[in-house]
Amino acid sequence: MDNIVGKKTGLAVAANLTVAVLVVLWLIPTVGLLVSSFRDRDAISATGWWRAPFSTEQTFRGRGDTESVTQDGALYILTGNVFDDPEVAPNFPNGPATISAFGTRGNNPGEYSAGTTADLGDGEALTINADGTYSFTVTEDPGNRGPRYYIQAKTPPKFTWSNYETVITAGGMGQAFINTLTVTIPATIIPILMAAFAAYALAWMDFAGRSWIIAAIIGLLVVPLQLALVPMLQLHNQVGIGQSFLGIWLAHSAFGQPLAVYLLRNYMIGLPRDIIESARVDGGTDFQIFTKIVLPLSFPALAAFAIFQFLWTWNDLLVAKVFLPSGEATKVMTVKIADDLLGSRGGDWGILASAAFVSIAVPLLVFFSLQRYLVRGLLAGSVK
Repeated sequence: MDNIVGKKTGLAVAANLTVAVLVVLWLIPTVGLLVSSFRDRDAISATGWWRAPFSTEQTFRGRGDTESVTQDGALYILTGNVFDDPEVAPNFPNGPATISAFGTRGNNPGEYSAGTTADLGDGEALTINADGTYSFTVTEDPGNRGPRYYIQAKTPPKFTWSNYETVITAGGMGQAFINTLTVTIPATIIPILMAAFAAYALAWMDFAGRSWIIAAIIGLLVVPLQLALVPMLQLHNQVGIGQSFLGIWLAHSAFGQPLAVYLLRNYMIGLPRDIIESARVDGGTDFQIFTKIVLPLSFPALAAFAIFQFLWTWNDLLVAKVFLPSGEATKVMTVKIADDLLGSRGGDWGILASAAFVSIAVPLLVFFSLQRYLVRGLLAGSVK
């Protein structure tokens, strides 16, 4: 009774659970990146992305209000409410919050508990209550610039589009998007065409050294592309195509050939031999068999490799840095984001997260439109 038709075995249940766990593990970083892309820098620094729906305790700074200053002998007393401070108020759109601590130094913003009086020496003192009211006593006339203070208070969850606006409206981002398409589309089509011919030859044509060529292709899969960057750039410079779109097309095509040939060859060799032999008996040439029979039947494998190559090329930074000029006219999106956005903002993770999702918008559309062919190509393209 263990082999009843339609009954799932324990192995099938374990496999399904394993796949579900792997999917969840892969999705966790992506969800975290998505949530972080809608948070501001202070919120990201204060808590992890899983705390985004809850209030977070953050540090803010402001200045004493010099319009309410009064004098008591040699002392000057500034009074007011921190939530009326133009530097603090925008962070609390829903009204005042509860202050937990305050301080006068940026390296220790929560030095004193709310409601206590901090003795700053030389007769100076500062008191900030939980409701935001404060009294700042100083020995010198503050003039038009009040003394600095720091507070710690819980802020409500806040989500914003400002990170995406910063990325999308960055100068030259439109040109970078066009440049990325200019690089990615030819760098996807060229290796597919080259690899399809090579894969057919290695699968269905007999010639001397075929096994050695297949072994060499498998060996090239483990060679890091970083080893070939400088020699290939020197070769491109010698032939006159160094740091140009043509140069980066050929570079991406060369780096993608081993996997493309390996994937397509394994798929094509699994096609029914009777169809190929019947076409040859009917007088079909290798070119006719390839274009009219093998190529249409190999569309799932072609689509699978096209997805991989498109994603790798679109998200590439290293090859673009080496094989394209550094001018604004030729920067792709990854280089634009790395140099002009992240490099000038000191590691703003909100900008980084939003830039990541902006850069992968097009690849995601390509992936979801061809995902069924990807699955079919990978399953059918396994080693025969």
